[in-house]
Amino acid sequence: MDFRSDTVTRPTQTMRDAMANALVGDDVYGDDPTVNELEAWTAERHGFEAALFTSSGTQANLLGLMAHCERGDEYLCGQQAHNYKYEAGGAAVLGSIQPQPVENNPDGSLCFQKLEAAIKPDDFHFARTKLLSLENTINGKVLPLSYLAEAREFVNKHNLQLHLDGARVYNAAVALNVDIKEIAQHFDSMTICLSKGLSAPVGSLLLGTKEYIQKARRIRKMLGGGMRQAGILAAAGKLALTEQVPQLSVDHSNAKYLAEQLNNVSGFSVNVEHIQTNIVFARLDNKVDIHTIVQHAQEKGILISAGNPIRFVTHKDISKQDIDTFVEFLKSEV
Repeated sequence: MDFRSDTVTRPTQTMRDAMANALVGDDVYGDDPTVNELEAWTAERHGFEAALFTSSGTQANLLGLMAHCERGDEYLCGQQAHNYKYEAGGAAVLGSIQPQPVENNPDGSLCFQKLEAAIKPDDFHFARTKLLSLENTINGKVLPLSYLAEAREFVNKHNLQLHLDGARVYNAAVALNVDIKEIAQHFDSMTICLSKGLSAPVGSLLLGTKEYIQKARRIRKMLGGGMRQAGILAAAGKLALTEQVPQLSVDHSNAKYLAEQLNNVSGFSVNVEHIQTNIVFARLDNKVDIHTIVQHAQEKGILISAGNPIRFVTHKDISKQDIDTFVEFLKSEV
């Protein structure tokens, strides 16, 4: 059992069969029919003009930022934003784009008053503020549709572009019980990760206008992201977006169940009301030796990450029975 992340999901047998039989060509030449079909289908499905298949969510976000911003430009984001905090500073290092983070609210949103105060004047002393980047879900929390509409109004007012890090955007759509277009419609660009809860082995997508995606495609080549017979991967990606979406509601239910059961373990505390999708954060008492627990768990084939709070992520390879087994293990350790 692996509770560390939903990135650990293994591809389904249907995906493996599709990968083995995929029609392929050279994607750098634009000749891979399976990649081309995935990009065209994804763009239409989400209400965009074009899409680009990339090797990872980090690459998709970097391309997304670099296609919006030039050297010396700036983007606004949250302090907890993945493309600010967890992607090795790529926007600054490789794109010469200055991040301007503001503190996330407890629900994951960003205060528009703080964002407005962070926008730089039109003065050559300052970086040029070009973009607002949001993340949905963020730490398992879902941004409401009403907030996304406000964000659209905000960027329109300030002549900014709006990007979505949609690594788990399908979790957000499932939690809100809406079609994915209800979220996508507010953004100029967005990414979708295929290899988290959607279970594809590799890949993310970047979506936007044709001109924007053409620019991103050029940058992808510059960054070494051009892949050849990538249809083998794209075949699994298409199934991720079609067959695997219903699984996410099961993952959400299991996360709620895990949170409830963790509250029955001495030294563990979870606010069940905060569980919106597939991510659970548990606070630990000082008496809990989490590092020893992690070691003992690994010896039993259970993988968790140390921390306080400690994060658990449910996915298709974690069953309700697995959760029961894991909780019984924890009870024996504390």
